[in-house]
Amino acid sequence: MILYEYPFNERIRTYLRLEHLFRRLGELVPSDSALSHHYALVTIFEIMDVAARADLKADVLRDLDKHKSVFNSYRGNPAISEAALDQVVAQLERNFATLHTLPGKAGQALTENEWLMSIRSRAGIPGGTCEFDLPAYHAWQNRPPTARRKDLERWSATLSPLAEAIYLLLKLLRDADVPYKVMAAGGQFQQNLPQGRSFQLLRLRIDPRLGVIPEISGNRLMVSVRLMRHEADDRLHASTQDTPFELTLCA
Repeated sequence: MILYEYPFNERIRTYLRLEHLFRRLGELVPSDSALSHHYALVTIFEIMDVAARADLKADVLRDLDKHKSVFNSYRGNPAISEAALDQVVAQLERNFATLHTLPGKAGQALTENEWLMSIRSRAGIPGGTCEFDLPAYHAWQNRPPTARRKDLERWSATLSPLAEAIYLLLKLLRDADVPYKVMAAGGQFQQNLPQGRSFQLLRLRIDPRLGVIPEISGNRLMVSVRLMRHEADDRLHASTQDTPFELTLCA
């Protein structure tokens, strides 16, 4: 099954973008390739750009604190495991404390590294990191893989508190609701959202053998899914077949 996710607000959209970048960074750093390490460094710069939003850190801290309050309200409920509850609350408190003690925005410490910032200023220019533009960076790329990896791990460590908090918040959101099966009649699906609940994320799973791609749109009142096919002319065409898929609305 292929998983597609659709955020209902800008805050969750930012969380998903950061998660995507952190996962990419986690795959690139362990490599021995100089090219992979170049793109790992570019990914660090992308994370810094996304995390530069003024209220991001405050949003993450607020969400961690809100989840802690919700989970603490479950205490005394016989259907809830106190041990599991303690574990989740402790993890929320740990992530909150670590992120809260981080000075400034995520990655701010890296902005004081003039060498890194010289690479960052060139990385957005097509071909801007060639050896004749940045000879010191070219020399770094020719260092042993272990040395480059050690540098990347040191630089990315300044972003780890944010990464851990984002992973935890998205996991709690995804685990909050259960999936159910629906049918897109004639390749189209619409559903009104129940009032009184604030949905933040839509998750859609579909069998890749069906050969369709969902185009998702939504707001606080309804969600809509239109199924498309990627045809031989390299264009997307609307599907007209009845197609099943799995849907989760996370509040």
